[in-house]
Formats: sequence, C-alpha cells, structure tokens
Amino acid sequence: MSNASYNKLWGDAQEALNCLLEGESEKALEPPQDQVVIFQMLATFYIKYVQIFRNLENAYDQIVHPQKRILIRQVLDAVMGRILELKNEMVELEFSEFHYFDDILQDLKLSPEQLDIPIPRYFLKEKMEVLREQEKVLAQILANAGLEALQLKLPLKVMPLEEAVKLIQISERARQGRLRAIFMRQIYYQDIKGKQARLHGENAQDLNGAATRIQKFWRSFHQYKKTLREKEEEMVFLGMNPSPHIHSFNHTLLSAQKVTFLRYELQEKHEEEYKEALVTIKTNLKMLEGPDIKESLQDQIRHWFIECRNMTGTFPDYPKEEEGGSAIIFSERTPQQVIQDIIAKEEEENVKKGKKKETKEDKEKKEKKKKKEKAEKKETKKNEEEERWKMAPSLFIPAIEEGNNKYKGVWRDKDESWNFLQDYDPEMIKEEKRKELESEIRVQVDELMRQELKNLKLAVDREKEVPRKAKKKKERKRGRKGKKGKKEKDLTPDRTLDSLYKELVEEELLIRPLKVQLSEYIGEFCYLGTTLRHIAIEPMPSLSDVRQLITLYGILPLGSQTVHEKAPLVKTLLLVGPSGVGKKMLVHAICTETGANLFNLSPTNIAGKYPGKTGLQMMIHMVMKVARMLQPSVVWIGETEKTFYKKVPKIEKEMEPRRLKKQLPKIIKLMKPEDRILIVGTTKRPFDADLKPLCKVYQKIIMIPRPDYASRFVLWKEVIQQAGGKITKSLNISCLSKVTDGFTQGQIVQVVKSILTDRRIRQQKQKALTAMEFITSLARMDPVYKEEEESFKTWYSKTPLGKKRANALSGADEKDKGKGKGKEKGKEKKGKKKGNEKK
Repeated sequence: MSNASYNKLWGDAQEALNCLLEGESEKALEPPQDQVVIFQMLATFYIKYVQIFRNLENAYDQIVHPQKRILIRQVLDAVMGRILELKNEMVELEFSEFHYFDDILQDLKLSPEQLDIPIPRYFLKEKMEVLREQEKVLAQILANAGLEALQLKLPLKVMPLEEAVKLIQISERARQGRLRAIFMRQIYYQDIKGKQARLHGENAQDLNGAATRIQKFWRSFHQYKKTLREKEEEMVFLGMNPSPHIHSFNHTLLSAQKVTFLRYELQEKHEEEYKEALVTIKTNLKMLEGPDIKESLQDQIRHWFIECRNMTGTFPDYPKEEEGGSAIIFSERTPQQVIQDIIAKEEEENVKKGKKKETKEDKEKKEKKKKKEKAEKKETKKNEEEERWKMAPSLFIPAIEEGNNKYKGVWRDKDESWNFLQDYDPEMIKEEKRKELESEIRVQVDELMRQELKNLKLAVDREKEVPRKAKKKKERKRGRKGKKGKKEKDLTPDRTLDSLYKELVEEELLIRPLKVQLSEYIGEFCYLGTTLRHIAIEPMPSLSDVRQLITLYGILPLGSQTVHEKAPLVKTLLLVGPSGVGKKMLVHAICTETGANLFNLSPTNIAGKYPGKTGLQMMIHMVMKVARMLQPSVVWIGETEKTFYKKVPKIEKEMEPRRLKKQLPKIIKLMKPEDRILIVGTTKRPFDADLKPLCKVYQKIIMIPRPDYASRFVLWKEVIQQAGGKITKSLNISCLSKVTDGFTQGQIVQVVKSILTDRRIRQQKQKALTAMEFITSLARMDPVYKEEEESFKTWYSKTPLGKKRANALSGADEKDKGKGKGKEKGKEKKGKKKGNEKK
C-alpha cells in the first residue's frame, strides 16, 4: 500500500468515528430502558469502535508523516480507552465477563475474526532498544550466577546399572535381528530368480514381449499419474485443497514485509528530522520575530494602562505571575473589552455596599430552606437514577472529539501535492512555536511592565508604596480529621536500581518470560452463544473470548500509560481452569506483547526466601519498587489457592504458603493509576481456597474451560503443521477432534510432540500420518471429566459476579412467570364477565 492508501484508511476511520460520536450523543440524550435494547446498543458501539481501532492502528503503524502520527496516536489511545469503558458497561449490565455478539455480527455483516482486538505494534516498537538492553543485562546476571545453564538443562533421570545393561542388550539384539532379516531377504530374492531362470530358460526370452511388457507398465504408470494430477486440479478448483501457488503467495508476503520494514526506517528518519526542525525553527523565530513580538506586547499593555487611567481615573493592578500575568487580561479580548469589564466590576461592588445587611435570623431561615430543598432534590435524583438507566460519563470521548476536530480543521482538506515524501510541514511547526515563543517572551515583558507600572504610579498618581507588615498566620494544631493514605516507606534508600534488580534475579523472583505471542493461544469463536442464552442456557466461554479478555484487561492497559490512568482500573486478575488449558502461557503472553518484566511470587518459589516478617516486607518492597521503576510489570502468583488455604496440609506447613495473604491487600491499596503493574494469579484448584479473601484480592476472575470441538479442530491442525507434520486424506482431523473431547490444549501439544519425532517426520513420504497414532498415546492420559467441569462452574457461581448473574437470571424468570400469571388471571376475569352477561 502507498502513502495515499494509508491516508485514505485514516480518513475513512475518522469519518466512521465522526458518525459514531454523533450516534453516541443522540443515544445519550434519550437512553433506552429495555435491557436487551441497551445491550445491543452497547455491543454495536463496541464492535464499531473495534473496527475503527483496527484501521487507526494500521494507519499509525505505516504512515510516515510525523505530525499526522502525533494526532493518530492521540485518537488511537482515546479509542482504546473507550473500548474498555464500553466493556465495563456491558459487564455491569449483564453481570458476566463473557458476551456473545453472533446476532449483531450478522446484522453488521462482519466475520468473527474482525471482532479480535488488535494489539498495537507501538507497544514494543517504541521501546525495542530498552528491551534489548534489559535482555542483555538479564542474560549477563544469569550467566554470572550460573542460573541460565540450570534453566536450559532438562531434568535427567538417574538409571540403575541393571536397567542400563538391559537397555543396551535390547538395542544390540534388535540391531542384529535387523541385519539377519536383510540377509535372509537377499537369499530369498536370489532363490526366486534362480527358480524363474530354470522354468523359462535364460536364452528363451523374447525381446519383443519384454518391450511390450515394459511399455504396458510405463503407460499404466503415466496414466495413473495423469489421473492423480487431474483429480488434484479438480479438488483445487472446488476449493477442497489449497492452491499450489501458495508458495508464490509466500514470496509476495515476504516482499510486503520488506516494504513495511523500509517504512519503519523512513518513519525513524522523518521523526529525527522533525525533532531537529522543532529546535531550529524555534531559534530562527526567536531571532527574526522575537523583538517584534516583544514590542507589540509592550505597546498593548501600555495602551491598557492609559485607557484604564482615562476611564477609571486610576492605574489598574497588574495580575500576579501565579494567575498567569498579562495573558489573563488579553485572552481572546481587546483592551476596550478589558476596560469595560473593570468598570462593570466596580459598579457591582458599589451596589453590594449599598445593600443592607441581612439579620442573622433571616440567614438561618434561608439556610434551612436551602438544606431542605437540597435533601429533597437528592432523594428525587436517587429514585430517578434507580429507575432509569444512564451510561456512565466517558473520560475518553472529549479526547476523541478534540482529535476529530483537529482532523477536520487541519488535515481533511489539506493540499499535500507538494509533500510527496510525507515529511514534516514547516508552516505548522511555525504556528505552534510562535505561541510557545509568545508565552516565553510574555513572562519577560510582564516583569518589565510591572516595574514600569510602579514608576507610573509614583510619577503620575504620587502613590508612595508603604510597606505593609505581613500578618503572621497563627499555626493551629489540627487534629486528625480523617485517615490519610499512608505513604510507603522506602526500606532501601541507599541502594541503586541495578543492585536491587540483580538481587531479585539471583533469588529467582524476577524471571525471564517465555517468548509467546497471544495469537499462538489458538481458539475458535462461539457461534451459538446468543441462541443458548435465549433458551436460558449459560454457554461455556470459548477460547477466543478468553483471548479477548486477556487483551482488554491485561495487554491494553499495560501497554499505554494514558489508557491505564483513565480507563476502568484493573489491578488484579485471576485465571482459573484445569491443568493444561494455558494459564501460564497467557501470563507469559502478556509480558511478551507489552515488554513487561515478570516477577514470580508463587508460594513454592518464595518458600524459604527472606524469612520472618521483616524479610517478607523487604522482599515485597524490593519487588514493588523495581516493578514501578521498570514498568510495565506483571507480578505472577502461581497456585494462588495455596496463599488462601482454608486449612494448610501437613506436608506444606514448612513451606508457609499463606505468607502473602495479609500483605496482598496492602500492596493493592498502594498501587496507583500511574503504576502500570498487574498482579496475575493462576489456579487449577480454586475450591481449596477461602473464597472471601480470594475474591477481595482478585478484581477480575476469568474461568478458562477445556476447548470445544471447533477449537480442538483448529488446534490439531495448527499444532501438527507447526511440528512439521503434513495433513493428508489419511489423517482425519474431524474424527480426531471429536474423539479428543475433554482433553486440554496442553495434552494435545504433548501428544503431538511425542509422536512427531525427527524420524517420524522423515518417514511421512512413505507412511502418511493417521489418527490412530495420536489416539493410542492419548489413551494413557486422563481427560477433564464433566464432573470436574461442573465443580468449576459451581465454584464460579459463588463468586460476587457469579452471584449477581444468578440473581439477575432468577429475577428475569420470576418476572416472566409473573407476566404469565397476570395473563391467566386476565383471561379468567374476562370469562367470568362473559358468563355474567349471558346470565
């Protein structure tokens, strides 16, 4: 795509955003009251914002004009925050983290893939150099401590001598057996040749017959190959098999990637030139236009002095520097308007002085009346708010509107025929820098004009300034009116960041996250969610929904500072699900996508480290201090149910798993919106934990289910291909995904790795893969049974959001029953009336 096409993409996104803002303002004036209509409205806004977000992200990633990119970034962050606000609105409306938009997608004619929220590429691109330096430092510390070798080495099983001897004997006997079989095969073929020679005779062969036989075999083989080729062409034509031209498509993809990298280089170049131009243009303006600006400001202020003197008879008081100086006087007003305002203020003061003072009794009566009116108004407002639904005020819509207005006023109709290379616009920089220069010169002019005003007062009005004694304010000892937020004490004021970082790495509290993209968490969209909810069946969330929630609650707020400060704040996140569903993978994916540091505070990891209360406080302080200084950061607590055990098992008492139970709420209270830190807990046995403290600590709970049929189908296909396997007709993926109902993603990946060894991959040409090879190894594993899945469901229904959801559903059912009974009673009354009329 060219520069013009990306500019068009940005323009289309801005037009769609403009229409959406108009739609939101219309709905805000008259909000709907039916819950179904409200949800559909919020869902349509949400989906449209996601589409705009995707287009803006592509435009920001590829546009090379530095001034355009500043505006796009502003709108992009605001749209990101608005998506999070709408998600929060939907959660509060439905009391569920998972929402289903299949019917709305049909109405908007969109595919489920378009609902995936893209992760902005600037999260990593803008701090790539910092991440590389951190990686080098981490690798150096691990190498010096000898921890890197331990991490790379796999745990080796110690084998007894007898077993080792037996293994060697078995392999040697197998080798000898293979050699004997080859030797016997050769003898067998020699015997067959000898028998044929004796039967036909060596010299009795007919050359013509041999030639016809060879031709016959060759023609049959040629025809066989031809039919196979025709069949393959037919399957490609019907769309049943992939096109053989896919390799050429890969070449086009590679060339497109090269173009994108070239655009990135051009972006950096233009950015550097733009930064240099900001400095040079400002210095040039200071040299050329600075003296003229200074003179014009002085003339303007002097004119104001004289006019005020003529109109009021005295010179005015000059505004203080804290108030803004002369900028307040002339902000979008002429000197005559300023003088009129001064005269109007003086008249008002005279009128006030002439009024009689009210008695104390009248004042008390008025105050009582006002208090009563306020109380009544508050009650009426509360009742109205309870009855009527209103959308919460947005913190991001003003920023979106500001960006949209800038686009309309500056960029939409701008002629850029002269700027083919999309470099910076010097005229726009001059306009911005003139304002900056004027504000800087105004400060200097204010100091000069204050002195000039004093001299004028002394000369003309003969006002001698008598120095007034400053009244000493009596310092009153204030009692404690309320509890103030405690500030965290710095327990390590003398230590540097490098020393703290090194200690945490050596203690294995700061670990290296695995390089895992969120797109590698494979899962399919739920196509029957809305229909199941209409029948009052709560569907299990799909893996695609889980991926979206991780993006919304984990990746987007950690990646953008503005979004984290203004959007609904998510400090803690709990991932619940059976073992093998990818909880740890999602934690590592959050770190990879945002470039965050990963701290491991799992009970098993902190056991025996920093003993005692003081040691625990020191450990938490060090972790949080480094996490704040190197934000974004993720604090991972694996097996978090152990931290909130109801009763600690005897085996784990020495480990002290509940060390962090009292400290976690304190840590969360001290976390501010500016701190891009996320605490993520993972658990496969939430039933063992005490529910109340667990739910107090973890703000958002995401339940990850076992994969459904659609997700398993996609997963088998992707994992086999990634491991080097070839999917042929002999390998029935549909059958394989149907049979493996109940098995998790981790088990499927484990089976594929065990089957697709290097030897088996090489044998695929002679022996194609079959489903039975995978099923035999799966048979040795235990799946997730329905009873276990139901236990997770029942546990989730006891959480605060689960309870709200259950109460909302039971309330809706009661309303429906009430409506049904009302209709029956109405029918009975009508029947009685008709009977009375007949009588």
